[in-house]
Amino acid sequence: MSQSKFQLVGSLLRPSELRRYKTAIEKRDDITYPFYDHFTGYQETEKAAIQAVIAQQKENGIDILTDGEYSKSMWHLDFIWGLKGIERYIADHGYTFKDHDGGQYETRKDIGIRITEPLSGKNHHFLDIYKLLKAEAGETDTKLTVWGPAHAYTELAIFDGLAGPGQVYESNEALKKGLIKAYKEFLTEYKAAGGEIIQFDDCLWELFDQSNPTSFFADGNAALTDLADEFIQINNEVVDFGHQLGLKVWTHNCRGNYESRSASGGSYEAIAEKFLHDQHYDRFFLEWDSDVSGDLKALASLKDSDAEVVLGLLSSKTTDLDDEERALRLLEEASQILPKERLLLSHQCGFASCDSGNELAIPQQWAKIRQGQEIAEKFWT
Repeated sequence: MSQSKFQLVGSLLRPSELRRYKTAIEKRDDITYPFYDHFTGYQETEKAAIQAVIAQQKENGIDILTDGEYSKSMWHLDFIWGLKGIERYIADHGYTFKDHDGGQYETRKDIGIRITEPLSGKNHHFLDIYKLLKAEAGETDTKLTVWGPAHAYTELAIFDGLAGPGQVYESNEALKKGLIKAYKEFLTEYKAAGGEIIQFDDCLWELFDQSNPTSFFADGNAALTDLADEFIQINNEVVDFGHQLGLKVWTHNCRGNYESRSASGGSYEAIAEKFLHDQHYDRFFLEWDSDVSGDLKALASLKDSDAEVVLGLLSSKTTDLDDEERALRLLEEASQILPKERLLLSHQCGFASCDSGNELAIPQQWAKIRQGQEIAEKFWT
């Protein structure tokens, strides 16, 4: 069966009965992942919601299904929470995003991480969720979305400083090896559970654009190229291992997505040779819903590869339908750079990277998805 040219990044808006539990989780750090034992009815509510959203995806013609990321509170941290050796806690501050008025917006604060013992990716709860997805999907393709390994390493080692004398890992190099080992253990068991597509979500790359005014470390960093090479090596080691297992390995990159807010700027053009050309992914989901991302010239770095590109020309952050003429024009521009058959269309990110979701209603979400399907059909047929 031919694959639709419109793709979902992964996450969908949660129903209110599920969000009630996620909000309760946010306020407590005396509980352990996956939190079922701490809230009566939570596991049953989550399972029913996942089953319902899988059915909705089928009804709406989605041909690569996810659990809607309903099992997650945060797009990335739930994967780390599920590793053996990780403890979460409520930090003093959340992540900082750009607010609609140009000011700063703070996310939920249960983002603190401690490493308590050597990391392991075995027996991860995500596999239970995936088995449910697989069973409900039947013959329809499925994918699992998890935090990209280099981005995870950056947060644990560089931002949080979780390696050093007296810690479980006494150097960043040791932490890196331990984290990569955990990812490989997880992928091995994912493949054994019937997994075929793994998608690594990653908001890291644009921080290497030195013109990005909100980069955490690009400005004045003389070792930026070496750091980029290190991160690419981390990702490629895990990607290559996934390929050895027989998995398709995809990645999604955006500039943050929290309640319709973004975290940073930066264009792809400045980083394309390294983060597009040098990475071994089979498919790149990229963000071009606004002028912040720059033009499409960065696609040229993939001319000599077989990788597919999903152009995130549509916005998951707005209530209104997107500008169809703009999307068609940019699809045409992209097809002058890469073969049309290697291109696909999506929104720039999921609709609910975190449990609270973007600022639109579920019917508006499905209307935007249907528009994306119609644009794709118009362009590719």
